[in-house]
Amino acid sequence: MHIFLSAFDDVPDPRAENARHDLGELLVIAFVSVLCGATSCAEMSAFGRAKENIFRDFLKLKHAIPSHDTFSLVLGMIDPKALDAAFGQVLADVSALLREGDVIAIDGKSLRGARDKGESARTRMMVSAYASRLRLTLASVTADGGTELDAALEVLGLIALKGKVVTADALHCNRRTVAAINAQGGDWCLAQKANQDSLLSDARACFGKVNKDHPVARVEETGHGRKETRTGMVVSAKGLAEHHEFPGLKAFGRIEATREIAGSVTSETRFFALSWMPTPEVLLETVRAHWAIENALHWQLDVSFREDAARNRKDNGPGNIAVLRRRALDVVRRDTSKSSLSIKLKRAGWDDDFLRSVLNGLVET
Repeated sequence: MHIFLSAFDDVPDPRAENARHDLGELLVIAFVSVLCGATSCAEMSAFGRAKENIFRDFLKLKHAIPSHDTFSLVLGMIDPKALDAAFGQVLADVSALLREGDVIAIDGKSLRGARDKGESARTRMMVSAYASRLRLTLASVTADGGTELDAALEVLGLIALKGKVVTADALHCNRRTVAAINAQGGDWCLAQKANQDSLLSDARACFGKVNKDHPVARVEETGHGRKETRTGMVVSAKGLAEHHEFPGLKAFGRIEATREIAGSVTSETRFFALSWMPTPEVLLETVRAHWAIENALHWQLDVSFREDAARNRKDNGPGNIAVLRRRALDVVRRDTSKSSLSIKLKRAGWDDDFLRSVLNGLVET
């Protein structure tokens, strides 16, 4: 656990010099309690007391386990960006496994339970950069007030993009975002909708000119009572980057998807702006990889960590606890046992030996 403690040394401590509890130790307890299912500061303190014998194997705990008020005060004060960066140091060895062409998905998730009455669901939000193949959160930034675009640009500035492909929804299909990715040597695959109406219109026009023998890729998937077919095609956007002042635009992608569930058939056509000319097969793989941030991150945060139900609202508390959830998910996925993710999380809470093995594994790997 010394790796965590040394990383947390870089998190600025906003408290007075006479603060009783060591900041690094407090953050370790908060993190491990979230990994084991804690959703509030009261639960962090209760978990710490219940597992104090385990924590004393790693921590000094000169003043025992902090109270729930102390957890609330500290998590409300520290900077979520600094906390996330500290975890980035701990998991740097995993991040180093990123390969050329790997997809980094960018998306925001509302912290629905963190808003006060009268505030919209987008008032509190976390924007994350997610390595789809590794299933790892590379960086997260709070977007208080719903400023998702600005937070996304900040996230992009925190990670190395050279040789990687950034994917995002239509909100991020804009000149500022592509300029930021281009500047770092990354590629991009950005969904198109009416927010870039002229660009979308030209994309449709380009596909209207293709020949019958134009390369097409098709994949079919069946499972969970549904059958889905996706057809992908890529066309050149030659000359349109200058026309639309959209730097780096090289191609457009189109995916036509048909889904059949219980005899009911629905269809959807999606368009994408691309900074390179991939094959149709690569387009389908890239767009598919983007959904890992929804299915492997956002969905798991709600199902396994009950994020939507969390009621942390004070100051920086919602953002910091959201960081702890995302990093707990990263850590538990490093365990190689065959149990499901939900079982691992529950087991870490009640099986002291398993919890020790997880914590020891963090130090050894």
